[in-house]
Amino acid sequence: MADLLRAAFTALTSGNGVSLTSANSGPDLIAHGYEESELRAAGTAPAPYATRVLVRRPAAGFSGTLVVEWLNVSSGSDAAPDWTYLAEEIVRRGHAWAGVSAQRVGVEGGAARVETGIGLGGLKVQDPQRYGDLAHPGDEHAYEIYTQVARGLAADLGATCVLAVGESQSAAALTTYLDVLGSSLFDGFLVHSRPGGALHTDAPTRIPDVGVPVITVQTEGDLLGRLNYLPARQPDAERFRLWEIAGSAHVDLFQIGGLESFLGCPDPVNRGQQAYVVRAALRWLEGWARGGSPAPAGDRLEIVGDDLVLDEHGNVRGGVRTPVVDAPADVLSGYAAADASPICGLFGRTLPLAAPAYASHEEYLAAYTAATDAAIEAGFVLLEDRDAVLAEAR
Repeated sequence: MADLLRAAFTALTSGNGVSLTSANSGPDLIAHGYEESELRAAGTAPAPYATRVLVRRPAAGFSGTLVVEWLNVSSGSDAAPDWTYLAEEIVRRGHAWAGVSAQRVGVEGGAARVETGIGLGGLKVQDPQRYGDLAHPGDEHAYEIYTQVARGLAADLGATCVLAVGESQSAAALTTYLDVLGSSLFDGFLVHSRPGGALHTDAPTRIPDVGVPVITVQTEGDLLGRLNYLPARQPDAERFRLWEIAGSAHVDLFQIGGLESFLGCPDPVNRGQQAYVVRAALRWLEGWARGGSPAPAGDRLEIVGDDLVLDEHGNVRGGVRTPVVDAPADVLSGYAAADASPICGLFGRTLPLAAPAYASHEEYLAAYTAATDAAIEAGFVLLEDRDAVLAEAR
């Protein structure tokens, strides 16, 4: 790596700092022996830049795998949705995680793509003392900045496997990365909940073979409507897998946690189980990138024309199955009511069944347990998550 451009790092120490917190608190990092550091990453890409990277790593027992998240700026400030979904898997495996402020909005501020009502702004707006000397030259340089930061961290940490991850708008950025730049230094890509287009184009964009494994994980709510992934849907290939999760929304209760009421949505938000599927995707991706078995293929969601095919309970047919759709106690949709706000539209909804699917609670629990074990056997839920999944029985 000595002859390749990489970022140089110094600790950010002044001011209070802007933490990447989540409504879902995730694992206790201190209790798991993890250290968190916030760094200033600087270099030339080819314009000079100085951005922020947050690193969470085990003090001992590092697995050698570095997971690099392209931070999401849809709200007008940095967010780490994939850390929320993946934190349990990252920590229990001893991986390091880095959240990179790859885009200009996260550093300098700018308009939000999705109005949340919070309006925090970029890092320099939130804490001028700590971040005042950061400088982002523009999103045309974001891909090289992301690469240089990952390259520098991998060298400093001694990583032996570097995985790129990003959700939603960040997944669109990774789609551009793959379509235009290829794999660069990354050993694998987890592209999570992308739209049909990419950051460089609104046209449907398929991911090419870049010589390393790519797993694209899509929710039911990503295929039609606003995200409109369906025109970009592609078949599995030697180094590509597409998983479409039944009964899941672009964002869900797992992501928003106790802030659900703040959204003001007309119905309860989606209570699907995409978190467990995304964790399984990361596990498969790492093993695949290290020369292990490819990830299993997932069935596609059933769609006729522009409509999902629903079962007798109102849940979608096909796709990657989880217990909440195979042993239903609710109707889980990736789409909100027609009169929902744009932000609520991303959260889908959860509705009661028209009639109970089972004659007794005991029958339901038996079916739910069997569905859990079937998802584990198929490779779409991890054995380590079995107890957590069983605890979500209604």
